[in-house]
Amino acid sequence: MKIKAHPRALTSPLSGGSPGATVVVEPLEVGRMTAPPQFFERAGGERTGQLQMLGPVTPRSSWWTVPCPAFLIIHPDAGPFVVDTGLHPSVTSKPSANLGRVVSWYARPQLDPGEDLPAQLRARNVDPGQISTVVMTHLHYDHASGMAEFGSAAFIVSEAEWAAASSGPQPFLHGYNRSQFDYAFDYRTVHYDTPQAESYSTFGRSFDLFGDGSVRLAYTPGHTAGHQSVICRLKERDLVIAGDAIYTLAQLDDAAPPPRPADPHTWRRSLQELQLFRRQYPQAVIIPGHDPKVWPTLEKRYE
Repeated sequence: MKIKAHPRALTSPLSGGSPGATVVVEPLEVGRMTAPPQFFERAGGERTGQLQMLGPVTPRSSWWTVPCPAFLIIHPDAGPFVVDTGLHPSVTSKPSANLGRVVSWYARPQLDPGEDLPAQLRARNVDPGQISTVVMTHLHYDHASGMAEFGSAAFIVSEAEWAAASSGPQPFLHGYNRSQFDYAFDYRTVHYDTPQAESYSTFGRSFDLFGDGSVRLAYTPGHTAGHQSVICRLKERDLVIAGDAIYTLAQLDDAAPPPRPADPHTWRRSLQELQLFRRQYPQAVIIPGHDPKVWPTLEKRYE
């Protein structure tokens, strides 16, 4: 399957940066899915863990219901943009139309009316059609489901992630549904092996999105080939959108790793960078990808 889009390399920061700028971050729950606990934190050895993640030994009543997150970020000069897109509005009535029958049967996606990302933006007086930038942590189906709703935006994705998602083998088995992003959209790829990518704190490779230090993309591969996290500068601390670099906050401590990262070695390296960051900046907020315990405790707005 040939992807329609032809991405362009993002070689310089986006416009709108201003010295000393800080941003506002609003976490948004854009639907939910269910899966066995072992899908997020491996139980047993590697081989048995991969089997248990599918759920044959865990009754549905014990499966976790986890958030599908997106984030509204407001930059004082560059304006609002979003990170990830959550579930597509069609999931409210017909999940299989966007997610496919297998995922819909397995994950039991839930999206209430008015809970989709465009609706939540409008409720905050943000016109979805005026969103000019969407940062994708990665392109798995639960994060990319709603991308079609932002056809006027530039999508920022790592070069390695775009390559894996758009042309890698067996996309479904690697968590990708190419129909969700197979549009002639404006894709901008970040190359983390160029001089534009610099270290930041404990992260070996990062990209300054607006050139003012307010939002940095940190290369955290492992969950997928090109996963990236987002570091936001608030007034008095940093906030890290870890994406699926960690499923649960407990994985920063001693919780079991996920059962099937794309690359276990780079996953561990990315985990270590996040762990060191938390030790160096204990006041920072770190938001994991799908933690059902952490999500209800998050503030509605971080400034």
